[in-house]
Amino acid sequence: MSTRQGLLLKREFDAPRELVYKVWTEPKHFGSWWGPQGFTLEVTRMDVRPGGTFLGCQKSPDGQHAMWGKFVYQEVQEPEKLVWVQSFSDEQGNVIRAPFNPNWPLEILNILTLEESGGKTILTLQGGPLNASDEEQAAFDAMSPMVAQGFEGTFEQLAHYLASQQ
Repeated sequence: MSTRQGLLLKREFDAPRELVYKVWTEPKHFGSWWGPQGFTLEVTRMDVRPGGTFLGCQKSPDGQHAMWGKFVYQEVQEPEKLVWVQSFSDEQGNVIRAPFNPNWPLEILNILTLEESGGKTILTLQGGPLNASDEEQAAFDAMSPMVAQGFEGTFEQLAHYLASQQ
């Protein structure tokens, strides 16, 4: 039996909440830190509002691998909450299967909350498959530790980026 709890990540950043929110929602900032370490992100579209979309292409350090990704924003509460559905996509934004696993869920629901705490920000990111089959849920559960590790690297980049913006 699957618990279907998904991922739950928490991290404190030494930056005010408004700035943390800004770097999650403005293309010039988001493209500077989001994604696996060493990868670059080209933001093609970023319209942060309910129903709005993000479309971007991540490239590996050697430039050999490119993966497109898409967010569809569900809820936007500046500066404390973002909810979006994340998918792999083609260049046009059509949802496609993940290149690394045919059973990876087509859609992942992410809930980001930012809490102000004495000039610092406590970020909580919760994510899990949306409308997943049992196979998709199992694939997500099996890869959750790797996904969490990947986010650690991404959050490390975010911490350095936030420091450079203050």
